Amino acid sequence: MTKTIFITGASAGIGKATAKLFAAKGWKVIATMRKPEDETELNQLSTITLLPLDVTNVDQINDTVQQALALGDIDVVFNNAGYSVLGALEATTDEQIVRQMETNFLGTVRVTKAFIPTFREKRSGLFINTTSSAGLMAFPVSSMYDASKWALEGWAESLSFELEQFGIGIKNIEPGLVATDMTERSVFPSHPAYDTLAGKFFAVIGGPDVKMSTSEEIADVVYEAATDGKDTLRYVCGEDAKALYAQRLAAGDEAFRKGIKQMML
Repeated sequence: MTKTIFITGASAGIGKATAKLFAAKGWKVIATMRKPEDETELNQLSTITLLPLDVTNVDQINDTVQQALALGDIDVVFNNAGYSVLGALEATTDEQIVRQMETNFLGTVRVTKAFIPTFREKRSGLFINTTSSAGLMAFPVSSMYDASKWALEGWAESLSFELEQFGIGIKNIEPGLVATDMTERSVFPSHPAYDTLAGKFFAVIGGPDVKMSTSEEIADVVYEAATDGKDTLRYVCGEDAKALYAQRLAAGDEAFRKGIKQMML
């Protein structure tokens, strides 16, 4: 039987790469994005259906989920929509703070909640979420982005206990740096008091020795999570994320934090 995956944030990067990979693997794909009318690649594939979805719009979430369910059974929901606010908290506006959490965290929560009744009734289904290595480790001048990803980590772990009794799974994909156009869609609030720290941070993550993953490599991990049948919550992926997370586990939280301080300050 052909399976179906529902994807948010499918207009670019990991979302688009995942849509293309699952379609190539014989899945039906419901790819959602804020402006599907602007899409020129995914709409050429017969097994992909495009639907409009802004995950900060609660009414549209409910409408789009119902449209998707009307097309047939959905097996996997990939919560991928998101972007980053990178800058000092003092420089970040309240609107930027709220939108960051509404998109990265509450958008995932609300899409998931909209699908749970159907998954519960059929006693099957899987949620996969794009979190980040920044949901496992915190970095300078990214407090709100990190907060949105840490929130997803705790939420998903707690929710796993609720869902398991109904045969529903939940998994987090935790990449490090990914070579996508996310920078173009990010927000960089600045303040002169923090320019030196921000400059050091961006120099480190943009340095020539940093090994970024491709969107296609992360899509492969999403496919693995969707098909491996394992009861695994976290999939840390990307050479940089795996190495840093191993350092944190080995050193402990406080020693790792001091190491970041020494590097940046």
